[in-house]
Amino acid sequence: MLNQPTMQGLTRLKLHAMATALAQQLGSPITQELSFEERFGMLVEAECQARENRRLARILKQAHLKVQASLEDIDYGAPRGLKKPVIASLSSCAWMRSGQHLLITGPTGVGKTWLACAFGHHAARRGYTVLYVRLPRLLEALDVARASGGLPKLREQLAHTTLLILDDWAVAPMTDQGRQDLLEVIDDRAGTSALIITSQVPVSEWHAYLGEATIADAILDRVVHASHRLELKGESMRKLKAVGGVSETSADP
Repeated sequence: MLNQPTMQGLTRLKLHAMATALAQQLGSPITQELSFEERFGMLVEAECQARENRRLARILKQAHLKVQASLEDIDYGAPRGLKKPVIASLSSCAWMRSGQHLLITGPTGVGKTWLACAFGHHAARRGYTVLYVRLPRLLEALDVARASGGLPKLREQLAHTTLLILDDWAVAPMTDQGRQDLLEVIDDRAGTSALIITSQVPVSEWHAYLGEATIADAILDRVVHASHRLELKGESMRKLKAVGGVSETSADP
């Protein structure tokens, strides 16, 4: 018979998944045949799994990933220069833990944004906090925060996010204030937190894009020298999908 005080106690302790699993056990003749240790282990596993699911859902909600993507769904058949051993090595997340960066470059439509979001989802599943943002929107947000007095709070949020994904690097002109803001964001994270940067512009042209030499040197010194690179090539994944029906869909502009 259901022990109401036990159920109430589990609820007060916010062990809701355990309470639900206990009710299911008490209604199942099969689990009644298991030992106490086996049944208790199942209750603990149910609670742990529920908490893990809630944690992942929370991280993904806060990440604002542009597309749902998974490293397991990468299409290696498309000739883009992606190699399974390289992706497997990066999927260990060792570079994230070391505060290193991943630079993904290539022409429009080859799947840069999709791949960045796949790494973001992969990091979230391992418990790391993630934030996706297009660089132009980030610079706009910093301007708004400065005007409203919320700049310190936003900078702190950016600094304490384990993986910051900056999409669309070098697609819009860089202002003097934008350069300075970008340097502050990157400097706050240098050596401790990871970046993924996607860009249609080759890394060799980033210095010219950033403009002012001193700040450009400072930004690139913190980004490029501690980075891994994926240089994508080939046809637009949208075109390939339209022609042959590939499984991976590009989200690149």
